[in-house]
Amino acid sequence: MANVCTKQSYPSSHRPSMQGAKDKLDETDNSACRPHSICEDTTSVMQGVISAATSQPQESRRSSFTGAGAMARLSHFLFMLRNWASNRLQHEVERPDSFLERFRGPELKDLSSRGSNAHTSTQSEVDPCAKQLWMLKQKTKMLPLAKRRKKTMRKQRKRKKDGDKKDDKKEKKDKKKDYKKDDKKAAKQEDLLKETWIMDPATDNYYRWLSIIAVPIFYNLMMVITRACFNELQDTYTILWVILDYTSDALYYIDTYVRSRTGFLEQGLLVKDTKKLLNHYIKTPQFKYEILSMIPTDIIMLKVGYNNPELRFNRLFRMGRLFEFCDRTETRTSCPNIFRISNLVLYILVIIHWNACIFFAISKTIGFGTDTWVYPNISHPEYGRLARKYIYCLYWSTLTLTTIGETPPPVKDIEYLFVITDFLIGVLIFATIVGNVGAMISNMNASRAEFQAKIDSIKQYMQFRKVTKDLEARVIKWFDYLWTEKKTCDEKEVLKNLPYKLRAEIAINVHLDTLKKVRIFQDCEAGLLIELVLKLQPQVFSPGDYICKKGDIGREMYIIKEGKLAVVADDGVTQFVVLSDGAYFGEISILGIKGSKAGNRRTANIRSVGYSDLFALSKDDLMEALTEYPEAKKALEEKGKAILMKDNLIDETVANAGADPKDLEEKILRLESNLDVMSTKFAKLMAEYMSYQSKIKQRLTYMENKVKTLQSQHLSEVVEDKK
Repeated sequence: MANVCTKQSYPSSHRPSMQGAKDKLDETDNSACRPHSICEDTTSVMQGVISAATSQPQESRRSSFTGAGAMARLSHFLFMLRNWASNRLQHEVERPDSFLERFRGPELKDLSSRGSNAHTSTQSEVDPCAKQLWMLKQKTKMLPLAKRRKKTMRKQRKRKKDGDKKDDKKEKKDKKKDYKKDDKKAAKQEDLLKETWIMDPATDNYYRWLSIIAVPIFYNLMMVITRACFNELQDTYTILWVILDYTSDALYYIDTYVRSRTGFLEQGLLVKDTKKLLNHYIKTPQFKYEILSMIPTDIIMLKVGYNNPELRFNRLFRMGRLFEFCDRTETRTSCPNIFRISNLVLYILVIIHWNACIFFAISKTIGFGTDTWVYPNISHPEYGRLARKYIYCLYWSTLTLTTIGETPPPVKDIEYLFVITDFLIGVLIFATIVGNVGAMISNMNASRAEFQAKIDSIKQYMQFRKVTKDLEARVIKWFDYLWTEKKTCDEKEVLKNLPYKLRAEIAINVHLDTLKKVRIFQDCEAGLLIELVLKLQPQVFSPGDYICKKGDIGREMYIIKEGKLAVVADDGVTQFVVLSDGAYFGEISILGIKGSKAGNRRTANIRSVGYSDLFALSKDDLMEALTEYPEAKKALEEKGKAILMKDNLIDETVANAGADPKDLEEKILRLESNLDVMSTKFAKLMAEYMSYQSKIKQRLTYMENKVKTLQSQHLSEVVEDKK
């Protein structure tokens, strides 16, 4: 009866048996060997166990604890609770988990290894289910550590980024500081260059210094040889020579410093670097000679005595600076021919002076008065004076070198040799000097000779053509006026060697103010004015000459530079207006304004009262200049029209009409001529191209035939050679 009741109270589908609990435990044991996810928790495990035990409905649970197996089921449930409580109090060794190792540091690994060694004994005693529960708990504890680790890694990354940014900022700041330092260094170098004194050889200061240094050089050139030969002069003025000698030495040292700081041009710019200047000075050939001139040979005088000025002959090695001074003076002076002549005279005097001193030294060596050639005996009071000694020797030297007088014949061999040397020097040097003097004098008269040749040729032409005497006299007077007023030179011929810019500057300086006086050119562009200034031609008219007559074709306009012109009637006597300096006329006719009643014809007779200087600007030159300035051309035409309208000299209907057919025809003709030129050039190019192409074809066919003639044996040999 009891059995029947139990079967009814516990159906097979709802009855929790011991077998189900055991199966549940087996599942938990088996689950210990698989990896757990981070989502598992100990509370969920506990709830699963409880739900496994109490999964039946409420009625069945009441009946389960009241049936025959109720005591066994209750004891199993209590056993499960005991095991769960024991696991809560005990610790188990954490199993290695790859997920946790990713977030662990070395310190946590060491701690886990220590814990594993300390609890190896308890591991074997722990129940598998409790072990699993403990591991899940440890995992849940490690999750915040992983999160913290992630946060710390993120913070470290941010710190690294911030540190990199800070490093970049520091680097930028350092670079800026370096740039600032470099700029400061460059500024300091520029300041040093500005502070360092440099001598520009193109300035007046350099020429002034040359004039200063030329004085001690010329002093040594003249006085060293004199003091060495005339001992009386050295002994009498010893203190003066000491002062002058050491003053000249001081100037020599200063000149060496100036030479080391003298700039030179490199790529058109003045070099101001002191090291480059010094290296450049050392490489010059004058450097060696100037160093030799600075050797203090006066030290030897401490032993020998100061009355030996011949020890100072090394000071003459600086003669190059004296020649440089002469060259610069010749280029700077306004009278170069006079300076050249005076310079030659100075050279002659220096040579005669040195020759006189050497003659006195030879006479002193041989003995005064020993023969008729040497200087007379100085015991005689007339020949014992210092002035007489020098003047006698200078006279003898002048006669010998110029070979224009008789001197006593030499007696001894050394005397003969000296006289022969003097004769040779006199012939060579003075022949050169005389030739240069003749060339300079001929150059001085070259312009006059050329001008005179022009006059002679014109006179011969007028005589040959039997020109009237009146006209011939006017022509000669015109030439005389040109010569006396120094207007014979041709400006184009003189300025042709100058570059374009310098010629333009000279023309602007001379003619621009005159050109600006013309009304139509007052508001023109500066470039057009420069072009026109270069095209102005000076012309000179004699008294009574007609500049233009009424009805003549106007091809030029005139600007009066100097003189007076009269607007006269047809009879040539009656004067209407007198034009003076700065006046101009003929500007409308060269513009060729359409609709002008006068056209390009002259409307008045203009005659020169006296000699007058004019500037002429031709129509062709004006139109050539206006091709590059079309706007200026329109402005000039408008100004010309306004002037003609003011004077009622323009036909407005014609002026306002379209383009002149004549102008169109001229343009068409020009285009046709240009087209013909282009076609001929193109034909030449085509002919050259065809000839070149035919030559190339011939060469190609020749090469093909040559290749075909090669035999197979030759080709195989070539292949073998290549291999």
